Amino acid sequence: MSIEEIGCCGAYCRTCRGFIEKACQGCKIGYRHGGRDISKAKCKMKVCCIKKEQNSCADCAEYPVCTIIQDFHNKNGYKYSKYRQAVEFIRNNGYDQFIEIADKWKNAYGKYV
Repeated sequence: MSIEEIGCCGAYCRTCRGFIEKACQGCKIGYRHGGRDISKAKCKMKVCCIKKEQNSCADCAEYPVCTIIQDFHNKNGYKYSKYRQAVEFIRNNGYDQFIEIADKWKNAYGKYV
């Protein structure tokens, strides 16, 4: 369990099939220690989050007004609303509580009950 396994957008990589099957490295792993080059990243959220040295967009004071994350969370599709829910849960309850719940999920998002 690691904060590194929480995507900048709120996805929980540790339970995501792509991450488990090594098809995806997650959005943060490797950048802080130089294993991956942030200048090659295409995701604006990732670039912003890593350059600000934040664990996720939940840590950012600009989150409520940031067009990058808000546009992403407002996309059509169930998962985007779940990623928003994750970021807001982390902002209100912290990473430890989030990880405790998220470790029971079978995907990159799930229920909070």
